[in-house]
Amino acid sequence: MIKFGNYKREFGFLGRIAAITVILVSSIMFGSCEKYLDIDQYVYDQTTLDSIFLSRSRTEEYINGAAALLPDESILMNGWGWSSTLPSGLGSDEAIVPFVTNGNAILYDEVKETNSWFNPWPDCYKGIRKANIVLENISKNQELTEMEMRDFKGRAYFLRAYFYFYLVRLYGPVVVLPDRPFDTDEDVASVSFERSTYDECVEKICADFEEAAKLLPASRIDALQYIPTKGAALAFKARMQLYAASPLFNGNSYYSDWKDSEGRNFIAQTEDKVKWGKAAATFKRIIDMNKYAIHTVSKIVNEKGTGTLPLPETVSDADFPDGAGGIDPYKSYKTLFDGTYQPELVKEYIYFSKNNGNYILVTPSKLGGISSFSVTLDMIDEYRMADGRPFSEATQAEKSWQAVGQDKTFSSDYLLSGNRAHRDDGREPRFYAAIGFNACIWPTTSHRDGLSAGTRNYVTDYYYGGSASDMNNNDNRTRTGYTCRKYVHQDDCIFWNGVVKAKTYPIFRYAEVLLGYVEAMNEMEGSYTDEDGQVTVTRDVDQMVKYFNQIRYRAGQPGITTADAADQSRMRELIKHERLIEFAFESHRYWDLRRWKDAYDAYNKPIRGLDVSARESQREQFYTERIWNTEKTMKRMFSNKMYLWPLDRNVLRKNGKLVQNPGWN
Repeated sequence: MIKFGNYKREFGFLGRIAAITVILVSSIMFGSCEKYLDIDQYVYDQTTLDSIFLSRSRTEEYINGAAALLPDESILMNGWGWSSTLPSGLGSDEAIVPFVTNGNAILYDEVKETNSWFNPWPDCYKGIRKANIVLENISKNQELTEMEMRDFKGRAYFLRAYFYFYLVRLYGPVVVLPDRPFDTDEDVASVSFERSTYDECVEKICADFEEAAKLLPASRIDALQYIPTKGAALAFKARMQLYAASPLFNGNSYYSDWKDSEGRNFIAQTEDKVKWGKAAATFKRIIDMNKYAIHTVSKIVNEKGTGTLPLPETVSDADFPDGAGGIDPYKSYKTLFDGTYQPELVKEYIYFSKNNGNYILVTPSKLGGISSFSVTLDMIDEYRMADGRPFSEATQAEKSWQAVGQDKTFSSDYLLSGNRAHRDDGREPRFYAAIGFNACIWPTTSHRDGLSAGTRNYVTDYYYGGSASDMNNNDNRTRTGYTCRKYVHQDDCIFWNGVVKAKTYPIFRYAEVLLGYVEAMNEMEGSYTDEDGQVTVTRDVDQMVKYFNQIRYRAGQPGITTADAADQSRMRELIKHERLIEFAFESHRYWDLRRWKDAYDAYNKPIRGLDVSARESQREQFYTERIWNTEKTMKRMFSNKMYLWPLDRNVLRKNGKLVQNPGWN
């Protein structure tokens, strides 16, 4: 049971909501084709709760307004620069930029209780209150059909769970409020409650997501596709359960002295393997819906010799999903992110939003960008060779700095310059879908004056003083010789007279279900039965191979064997590697490093890159590996307190029963 403690005030409704200010943009949660709330029309001090629940449209608008309180998780490209809504963009070990932002400040000892840089606490609790208001009052709305009533309640349960999930993911255990709403948003911010334990928070979140799954439809019409469905509710329940089963929160002795006022540990001190079973069962329920699938694009065959690259002998050519036959691995992965397809056509998307990022940080200066988003060499070296060998096992010739000397085109429109180094040749398809490298070609085919301006099929030059850099501003150049092109379409050009294609940002995709299912099975013991979904799961080696290999085959990589899956330790490392590459630059790595308790080792190592101080005439020197520690953002550090974000001092001042997260006092 969740313990709320003693409190003096009584919780009821005011008849009126004071100054509801709803900023209704294209919410990441509930995009709608209907007109949003007209604030000037009726939402002022005199607007009553009753008026909101007399009208179907006003009720939906109120729910949309609650959803708008959630930060936009899609603005990674903005966020990697100056306006991050999450610490996960540059807060991971995937890449660096030469300036401190709220997305990476935690790694440079900039985040403090007095300046937390990122404080979603107030808005999340406002959103929770609004969800509570909907659930308390929805039955008053006589305009709603039974189906609409179920849907609106399901959205409210989903929202409440998501707000709590968002907080717990960042802060660990938080305050779980009574479901009966507070009178005002200010009451939510100022009332004194002690935190619930982490497991109590998880219990609440999972219960709300489960209730949402029972109420929400399995599918939406295209116009309402950004609104959550049953699959989305189960997906986030499963993600929460996976996090809760992971080492950071499941028997972590570091938090042994962190207790509530009654001496209960906020974080469980004894590992509970059943938690892995719970996560596996929920992931299996999503698989059993038979609604979602790994996105693939058919093999491209043409007479130009620019079709799908032949599969290496190490990769099964059986038809997908039993092998990589019949598909184009590069296009199958790339088109998930670059806007090629409308979201309703992609069965891998479970929950998604419009991608509101921009690409100035990754785009070369010649094309209007600043080239400062720098992927670390540690990350680059994790991408395998095309035949599945780790890059560490490549030959010296394959790792060479020398130019390949021959242009190549594959998958119809991906161009490789002959000036590329051998080290950037013959890599797995996800490398070319996600990474920009020296001599990488930026087609920018939307630029209408491309031929005269020299922007079409631009060959990137990352040498010191090269055309990818703006030497008038030291921030505007790469620090490692590599960048991210995952969300960049071949047509995109941010330069004048160019166009950037609209993108979809996958907040949760089916690949995460499969890898989450495999991870949970790998760690569980015995069997577990989910009573809600009537699903029983065990550590099934054959299923682990089946679902893990769907990810591998889509990427044109060799599959694993039952011998691999039978070895728990080996499988654990395979899963970690696959998540790193499959979800690169998708805001997973930040949370994965923490939940696995791998962050200390990952961050407390030097930044490796190519020698970008070399000029074009010094090609061999440019491709020499270097340790970079000449700038602040090259000197990452990590201590145990950084596993959780600190509560902002203003939050602590308003709730006298809150205590700061360990290590931040």
